[in-house]
Amino acid sequence: MPFDLQAVIDAISDTRFAGRIHHLDSVTSTNTLALEAAQAGARESVWIADEQTAGRGRGSHGWHSAAGDGLYVSALVRPPLPPTDALRISLATGVAAKAAIAETTGAEIDIRWPNDLLIGTKKCGGILVETAMTPEQNGSPAMLRYAVIGIGINLNYATFPDELSSFATSLRIATGKLISREDLLSALLHHIEREMIFLKRDSHGTNDNSSLLERFAAASTWVQGKRVHVAEAGGYTGMTAGLDSSGFLLVDGDDGQRHTVLSGGVREL
Repeated sequence: MPFDLQAVIDAISDTRFAGRIHHLDSVTSTNTLALEAAQAGARESVWIADEQTAGRGRGSHGWHSAAGDGLYVSALVRPPLPPTDALRISLATGVAAKAAIAETTGAEIDIRWPNDLLIGTKKCGGILVETAMTPEQNGSPAMLRYAVIGIGINLNYATFPDELSSFATSLRIATGKLISREDLLSALLHHIEREMIFLKRDSHGTNDNSSLLERFAAASTWVQGKRVHVAEAGGYTGMTAGLDSSGFLLVDGDDGQRHTVLSGGVREL
């Protein structure tokens, strides 16, 4: 179905993205467009594409982005946060995505730290956050200059290529119904708006709600008591043991050491 841009414009008129959502038929990567705009000084905005020809995941991973079957979106935000809070933006986006999916489809997803959206053991979405900072100068602390939040969610795929079918799924496969890109995107942007407000309050110590780390831990079965293999630091196995104060995953290793996972690559055993 053709994307109804006006429906989303109307639905997000009370968010920071009001009047600044851009729809494209086909792009290499929405994150690339958003980064270029951010570097040129653009205000907080959203880019959504029907198709990506070079979608990107974390590290060197690509993202399968067939035309019309997924939600491929990037949001540019300029949160008044220190660079040490960059990981929190990814965690907050995961919480926002889970809430938006439940709200619009009824599907319950899990979040594999730090950025994978799962249904059961299969991946239905991913998050890629790319940031830039303003360095410390004249006594002012270093701060994030911007963050580009890239989100890919498999919506209406009925099947996947053979090389992906063993570990990828979609909301259509999970729910048995077609999913509206417009409804999910509108809900997602509202929940991102909410999480960005909470992050600011967390940073200033004025948040009356549960902290982001508490909300993420409640949203993800991977944070506590999951037996995992971690690819970094030569590879090790152990049991997940919560998050540290910055949001990094802790793993009590079989080697008797408590490890801090810095770069992902966590898989269940």
